[in-house]
Amino acid sequence: MNQPTREDPGFDPHHSALFTDLYELTMAQAYQAEGMSAAGVFELFFRKMPEGRNFVMAAGLSSVLDYLESLHFTGGDIGYLRSLGQFSDSFLEWLRTFRFTGSVWAVPEGTVVFENEPVVQVVAPIAQAQLVETFILNQIHLQSVAATKAARVVTAAQGRAVVDFGSRRSHGTDAALKVARACYLAGAAGTSNVAAGRRYGIPVFGTMAHSYIQAHDREAQAFAAFVEQFPETTLLVDTFDTLAGVERVIELARQLGSDFRVRQIRLDSGNLGELAREARRRLDQAGLDRLRIIASSSLDEYKISQLLADGAPIDGFGVGTRLAVSKDVPEIDFSYKLVAYDGQPKMKLSSSKLNRPGRKQVFRRLEEGQMCGDTLACHGETLPGQPLLEPVMAQGKITRQGRIPLEETRQRARAQLQALPEAWRNLEPASS
Repeated sequence: MNQPTREDPGFDPHHSALFTDLYELTMAQAYQAEGMSAAGVFELFFRKMPEGRNFVMAAGLSSVLDYLESLHFTGGDIGYLRSLGQFSDSFLEWLRTFRFTGSVWAVPEGTVVFENEPVVQVVAPIAQAQLVETFILNQIHLQSVAATKAARVVTAAQGRAVVDFGSRRSHGTDAALKVARACYLAGAAGTSNVAAGRRYGIPVFGTMAHSYIQAHDREAQAFAAFVEQFPETTLLVDTFDTLAGVERVIELARQLGSDFRVRQIRLDSGNLGELAREARRRLDQAGLDRLRIIASSSLDEYKISQLLADGAPIDGFGVGTRLAVSKDVPEIDFSYKLVAYDGQPKMKLSSSKLNRPGRKQVFRRLEEGQMCGDTLACHGETLPGQPLLEPVMAQGKITRQGRIPLEETRQRARAQLQALPEAWRNLEPASS
């Protein structure tokens, strides 16, 4: 296989038509050579619920639609493909004028989905639908993993604020931004990542790190200097001794009197439950009952749930690595499979990897506001319940249903979680 031997620093792979697997291109050339240009229907779904999950929250559709609407091959892309020595001149010329002209149906972002239900459905000339597989899977997978994890963390926090702190350990810059968006979609209060704040209009949070405290001769000096710059800040109290740090906050409040406007303290190490209880006692005794206590340090939904079950007086959580990489369940087995071509249903029969043939719709039934079942139907059927798949792109252009603002998507996610039966919202596996 002929491969280049040096990097191209001017190439942006995140938005390139070359963000695809090689076999998508070789198949596309073969389709072209055979004159196979009829519509193919591909559906993205997962066959089995990940272990430890009762639902998956769909996310990433916005990224997919933006990509499809602007998809094209640049002159540099064509030159690179020509250098591989595998593609015909006629195929490369076809790529030169390539645009995605198909339709997309999908469940709206923030929708709770289950096994074997189409999340995204692409209807396009088969070569077009084939070429976009890799990007669609990449974006829906990452963001759905993150949104599902975040939904569980937010649920465990029982109404307390959750902030995404995970950018520094996300798997690359694109992942960090998309995870921040997915977390906000799923109900987080915001992110520490400033670029994500600008890109998506997400609230940003953050004040100081331990290095700021260490850079000063005394912790009290660091607190006083920082508060002078940011009066309504959060003070990090565990750089040396957590409870001593709390006492220094209390002393600063005495010194400043009515000018003391600090809003919160943050605990970032040690036994968070015990430290929160003792910090709360001391703050209340000093008349600082309005000060909130925020906790961070290797948190996830399980630790948060246990802290609250033990009565820890914690008012909010910064959640980093375990949320950003979804440590316990880092992948969902999404697939993108051909289910129809030229009006004829298609089916894969491989052992343990069967897919149901034909284009589909999903109808969701609710009773008294609670989900009670989904029915998988043929496209065009009308059955009891709400149809989940909506037309979000037509003839290569995003439709009104495909341009839902992030705040509205966030509201949908909240409503979806509220409509889940309690057993399915819980952290423990639900019985079937």
